[in-house]
Amino acid sequence: MSLISRALAPAAAHDVAGMVVGLLQDPRRPGKRDVLARVKPVAGGTSPGALRLPSGPTGLGTSGVRIPVPSAQPTAPPVDRRALAPDTFPRLPSGPTGLGTSGIRPRPERPQPAAAKGPVIYCPPAVRDDPVLGAEVNERLVEWAEECGIYPGQLDRVRSADFGRLIMLAHPESDDPDRLLAAAKCALSEWGVDDHYVDGEAEEARHELLGQRLAIAHSVIDQAHLPLRYAPELEGVVRKDPVTVALRSALDNLTRYATAAQVRRLRHELAIMFVAYNQEAVWHTAEQTPPVWEFLMHRHENSFVPCMVLIDAIGGYELPTAEFADPRVRRAFTMAGSASVIVNDLYSMGKEDPTDLSLPRVIAAEEKCSLREAVERTVLIHDELMHTYEAEAAALAATGSPQLSRFLAGVWAWLGGSREWHAGSARYHQN
Repeated sequence: MSLISRALAPAAAHDVAGMVVGLLQDPRRPGKRDVLARVKPVAGGTSPGALRLPSGPTGLGTSGVRIPVPSAQPTAPPVDRRALAPDTFPRLPSGPTGLGTSGIRPRPERPQPAAAKGPVIYCPPAVRDDPVLGAEVNERLVEWAEECGIYPGQLDRVRSADFGRLIMLAHPESDDPDRLLAAAKCALSEWGVDDHYVDGEAEEARHELLGQRLAIAHSVIDQAHLPLRYAPELEGVVRKDPVTVALRSALDNLTRYATAAQVRRLRHELAIMFVAYNQEAVWHTAEQTPPVWEFLMHRHENSFVPCMVLIDAIGGYELPTAEFADPRVRRAFTMAGSASVIVNDLYSMGKEDPTDLSLPRVIAAEEKCSLREAVERTVLIHDELMHTYEAEAAALAATGSPQLSRFLAGVWAWLGGSREWHAGSARYHQN
């Protein structure tokens, strides 16, 4: 089930659905707002007793895993460590900003209620909530979708999904509707590939043709340059497909706000996601339920990472290429991406579609446990990823550039904003 399907599917009535709804709408946010709060570097190096970054996997099930550390890693240009003093760390806004917020004051943190039954998702609170800004981005996104031709006859569903709100919550460093819309266009075009080609939400899915369709779509993401005699034929196919039209439009628009290196990152992440879509097509055609390890690998490749990779571009700065490419940064970043999509898997458990593949259902099938138990185990996996990111982000920030600190804090804010969108923002509307 695609993101738009999960967002708009009717709520299920079974007990597990109620458990999941309670889990997502629980007002408690046990993760700290600032992921770098404990990082206090001093001039010339890391602070005494600073967190050490593990050289391999940590947490559940990793005791037998060892990853060799390369003898030399690309490093960012030297930075003045005085610039990393605690007071100079980039700070995300602590309350509503931007359009329509002049009369809105940050709400005080709600006191945490008494311990509820069942698990609690480990995630930070959303950094800001600007409903007017989110609504503007959403309306402009729907207009753009109509221009491109994606989701024909379903624009009301796109509007109801409120992806503009998701982008507003997830990118709190910007209150520029144009920048936020650039991120929203990229996201919707990416999800359009899923809805049109894979899940059949916008048109009939033909899994036997998926590889061919993805290859043509990728020729737009990483522009194919054919000999003059053949180029018009490819161009004709691209212009007839609303998905490729949307992808091209979104990427062209992104170049107004992102550097060539930042756009290249997104192209790379989309190629990875397309590989995962092909894997999903195999499950459909062979009627397979993958083992848990394979599904988690799939979630590593098919997550919100293509959206999250734009954090610095939308924030108006650039993470140095050497730091973004550092395997330690990549490890932390992709684990955060996996955690983000596991929240979406939990979200689907509260919807009416028992055939949807999600981590809880895969766990239940493999471990022969109840769906309720599978949800609890899914939360544990999510929380392990979140705690690992939290620890490793702090260690990376202690020795990295100011831009890396800002990017890692932005990832944490993205996770909190995404979780808030999935919860339907019930936190702000409960009596």
